[in-house]
Amino acid sequence: MAETAPVKAMLSVEEARERVLARFQPLAAEEVPLTEALGRVLAIDAVAREASPPFANSAMDGYALRSLDTRAATPDTPVSLRLAGEVPAGNVYAGEVGPGEAVRILTGAPVPAGADAVIQQELVSVAGDAVTLEAPVAVGNNIREAGEDARPGTLLARAGTELGPAEIALLASLGVSPARVTRRPRVAILATGNELERLGEPLRPGQIYDSNTPYLIAAVTRAGATPVSLGVARDLEDDLRAKLGAARGFDLLLTSGGVSVGDYDLVKRVLSERGSMTFWRVRLKPGKPLAFGALDGTPLLGLPGNPVSAAVTFELFGRPAIRRMLGAAQVERPEVEVVYEGRDLRRGDRRQYVRVRLASRGGRLVARDTGEQESHLISSLQGATALLIAPEGEGVIRAGELARALLLNDALPWEA
Repeated sequence: MAETAPVKAMLSVEEARERVLARFQPLAAEEVPLTEALGRVLAIDAVAREASPPFANSAMDGYALRSLDTRAATPDTPVSLRLAGEVPAGNVYAGEVGPGEAVRILTGAPVPAGADAVIQQELVSVAGDAVTLEAPVAVGNNIREAGEDARPGTLLARAGTELGPAEIALLASLGVSPARVTRRPRVAILATGNELERLGEPLRPGQIYDSNTPYLIAAVTRAGATPVSLGVARDLEDDLRAKLGAARGFDLLLTSGGVSVGDYDLVKRVLSERGSMTFWRVRLKPGKPLAFGALDGTPLLGLPGNPVSAAVTFELFGRPAIRRMLGAAQVERPEVEVVYEGRDLRRGDRRQYVRVRLASRGGRLVARDTGEQESHLISSLQGATALLIAPEGEGVIRAGELARALLLNDALPWEA
């Protein structure tokens, strides 16, 4: 039975997002080689089974010695130690450093038994088998202790951590491989409308190229999921049914178009036959109409057809759903406080998300709009590093005033 919200009812962004996210849970875990785990989300806590480093080792090229033997060393009364051997990195010194002895040691090599300090090579003079120094050496000098980076049982990274180069290096240093990560969601993408044509095909009169599908493929990939395009469904019930039938078995189906009140918006009718669907109007601009439900068991999120509306609603609802399926600790984009620069923004009965570019000036983040903000202007998305939030209500946001903004990219392309 289809579930349809009253046409006049409008949800807040928070209410709509809460209803969407309630449908999703983290997917099953799988193992991947650590070298292929960049951007993947840990499914379980990663815990050190061993120490890192596993043994005390030298932080310098120099000489391992007993600090006790160097206490009397001064420029006027230097101390000479007998050079008893050498230990390069990757080797273990077979003997023990005895009283009055020193052992040549290279960076990373295990500190020989009996030694409790290393003096760097530029602070000594060597003649034959005599190592001479003119100052005492403190216990532990230039020694990296075993377990200094991590001890057995140390929590290396929590479940939900997205693995970056630093996390991968830390896990590698402890021999954690393969990595147990959450399976990537498989997301089907379907555009609807007679006016749309696929890239590479000639346009007929009255047609435009489908830009929503390429955008969503890129956005879904960046969110951490695997996108699969189902093409473009024409405004014909049979074509729409056939295209929707190909979405079986996916973790999420994203459609664009067909969720407003137009005469040719057949998505509602066809979806209502094969699933439980809720059609909402959400208090946001751009992007008011939204559909959510299930099609033959596959969760479906129906986005508006206007390109900017589709992009903004994906960021607010589609991306968090994917992040929830990944089990990511950070499901939603972070918000920051910015100083607004630009034309007056008049608030209204819907929350506005204005595409802005961020810059850092005088230790503050400054936001300037990307130009005209109409929902059909794809160029307003270009270069946007955040969505400035103009809350519902009366009033105007003027240049120089503080506002909140939703970050769009993890690595910001700062304004020059």
